[in-house]
Amino acid sequence: MRVLVTGGAGYIGSHLVDRLCDAGHEVAVIDDLSTGRPGNIAARLPQIRFVNGSILDATLVDREVERAELVFHLAAAVGVRHIVEAPLEALLVNTKGTEHVLSSCFRYWRRALLASTSEVYGITGKLPMHEDDGRVLGPTMVHRWSYSTAKALDEHLALAYHARGLPVVIVRYFNSYGPRLDSKGYGSVVANFLRQALAGEPLTVHGDGRQSRSFTYVDDTVSGTFAAGFSERATGQVINLGSGTETTILELAELIRAHVGSDSPVVMTSYESYYGPGFADTRRRVPDVARAADLLDWKPTVALADGIARTYDWWKQTYHDDGR
Repeated sequence: MRVLVTGGAGYIGSHLVDRLCDAGHEVAVIDDLSTGRPGNIAARLPQIRFVNGSILDATLVDREVERAELVFHLAAAVGVRHIVEAPLEALLVNTKGTEHVLSSCFRYWRRALLASTSEVYGITGKLPMHEDDGRVLGPTMVHRWSYSTAKALDEHLALAYHARGLPVVIVRYFNSYGPRLDSKGYGSVVANFLRQALAGEPLTVHGDGRQSRSFTYVDDTVSGTFAAGFSERATGQVINLGSGTETTILELAELIRAHVGSDSPVVMTSYESYYGPGFADTRRRVPDVARAADLLDWKPTVALADGIARTYDWWKQTYHDDGR
């Protein structure tokens, strides 16, 4: 098939491009390289068509969607720090850009997959998080919640188009990590800890460190995304893609420090010192993945320790010892 991947030079997007190419599909990529990297897709450039552009360019998006048969929409402004520092730009990319993609898919009747996030659940205390659960958010004055709201609006748009008959599927990612993480750690605590441990810097843990996440290795994230994109049974569904294993941030820091063999101390710091005043975090985040198992025959297969080892091996080959 002719497949378009928005955000295809990004961390998850580039792994999806690899998977699509290996499966024999004809792949085009739109990416403005704001967080994506040319090196992520360099090995695939003879096989793919790369467009250096933004999903805010409606004309460009329309032209590329028309040429495709299937669209994987992964392009987005991500990373809590980015959202807090540039909320307007992030909101425009994550809403207006998605509307460009979906409206073109509707115009040419192209199947679409929307990549969403576990952030849409907000600070709900209900666990595990099921796709049909309600959302609990903080006040609109705190920019941190604008990302959750924007991605939820994306989901509403996708489902509204589906109500008009467009074949759409939504996947919600839970803390994906693995090779090709950005060394600056713009959207990943795993990247931050690896960089700090290798540089001999303190591993900075926000809050008390007992907040937990379900870290999902990128191969598992991509296998679920790939399956959902081609699954007729998944059409019209919202599907969690995440590990069922809950790990605290302190446990993650100790795991990475031990694996790297680092003497870096673990230092507790306030959220406010990094994100500014009024910041609130989700205490626990654990997905219910029964729907993914049922519709996609999918389950995560890579344990955290193994995934960290693979990520560390890649990191050493890619970055200097100081993590840059």
